[in-house]
Amino acid sequence: MSSLDAFQEKMAASGLPPLLSRRHAASPFLAEVVTRDLGPLRLAGLVTPEGECFRDARSAREADGELWQIDLVTRGRVRAEQGGGTAVLGPSDLILVDPIRPVRFDSSATASVTMLVPRRLLRLRPGDADRLAGVRVRGDRGPGALVAALVGDMARSLSGFSAEEADRSAAAVIELVAVALSAQLGDPRPASDEALRARIVGFIEARLPDRNLGPAAVAAAHHMSLRRLHRLFEDQPLTVAALIRRRRLERCRAELAGSARTVAAVAARWGFADPAHFSRLFKATYGYSPAALTSNKRARAVKASPGRPRDDGG
Repeated sequence: MSSLDAFQEKMAASGLPPLLSRRHAASPFLAEVVTRDLGPLRLAGLVTPEGECFRDARSAREADGELWQIDLVTRGRVRAEQGGGTAVLGPSDLILVDPIRPVRFDSSATASVTMLVPRRLLRLRPGDADRLAGVRVRGDRGPGALVAALVGDMARSLSGFSAEEADRSAAAVIELVAVALSAQLGDPRPASDEALRARIVGFIEARLPDRNLGPAAVAAAHHMSLRRLHRLFEDQPLTVAALIRRRRLERCRAELAGSARTVAAVAARWGFADPAHFSRLFKATYGYSPAALTSNKRARAVKASPGRPRDDGG
């Protein structure tokens, strides 16, 4: 597009955190933004001319506080400032940006990918987030290189995924991003039990559709024994298995109340292989069957729709 105003309108419609333009060298203004979703992730490919943009405290949106923003430079150079630090990024470099804090970008003509990740899935301790925001993550080596290659390819082609495939692929990307950020910290101290539990809960949330998700898989993914995992949750309201089951039921109930999918389809989507077992578990948890939930929804829809007139015009 050849208009700064048109580009800003498209940026606003894309759901990306807002940025204000300060200057741009190109005339006419040539830029583009293309957004794609992969499960809970939103990816935006951007092409922008040389210039400067920023976000101040007044333009930040409260809703963006639920997200982390990860930017990948694929072409050009970017100077980013946030949290009192400055990062100079080249091709394949990444940066974690807090979308509700002031930030400034000064760049050459650039192509980049912005990835928005729900904070509940990429669980960072507050102190770690402060250390990471606005810091260059090298994309030419280590886990940063894997993230850069994967996200760059994903932004170009995100078609043909089923809902389950999209969720599982997004979970893999989020885990790889977490590894790259942890490597950037270079902190040899073991995580506290609270931080480790938070990361495990995030891992579980991102993988609920996976039928193989269970305590053994969770323990293996976090390089610990089953005994250590169970001890980690022994003073919590739910065991690991019960937490997985409860979160899956919550997702199923929300989807059954808001979609037209069948009980069996929703159960399968969230990791329940046996619809009959799912129905018994659902009723034991909520006091009514999942079929009753879908029946009530259909009844409300029929009641809300206008009735057909009788032959006598009544």
